[in-house]
Amino acid sequence: MAIRTAEGEWKGGLKDGSGIVTLGSGAYSGPYSFKSRMEDGAGTNPEELIAAAHAGCFSMALSAGLAGAGFSPQRVHTTAKVFFGPADGGFAISKIELVTEAEIPGIDDATFQEQAAGAKKGCPISKALASVPISLEAKLV
Repeated sequence: MAIRTAEGEWKGGLKDGSGIVTLGSGAYSGPYSFKSRMEDGAGTNPEELIAAAHAGCFSMALSAGLAGAGFSPQRVHTTAKVFFGPADGGFAISKIELVTEAEIPGIDDATFQEQAAGAKKGCPISKALASVPISLEAKLV
């Protein structure tokens, strides 16, 4: 079983403090702040990292499903939008939108849509976020 790690450190108060998130692999380390999370400040935020994880996971899951069905995808590109804001006296992720486009020789749209729906359901990040509504728009290019 693979175990993945990341670290987050926060210094200071909520609005005047700042933090650093670091991936255990060392592939990324960067700042985050109240402004990068709640406004449009410089740096990343937890929701952006969730979006990156979901986009990457879904793209791999779709590619794997297509290969298993006998197709050879040339490219799968996914954008994930994570909606974050006030909810029930706090803050929450209210929905996630996945938009994917793929280049797959020899596949018809119905089969592609079936594979995309299966990837959405089977992606481990989708499963981890099962309490959040997730929409999918999938198109062939």
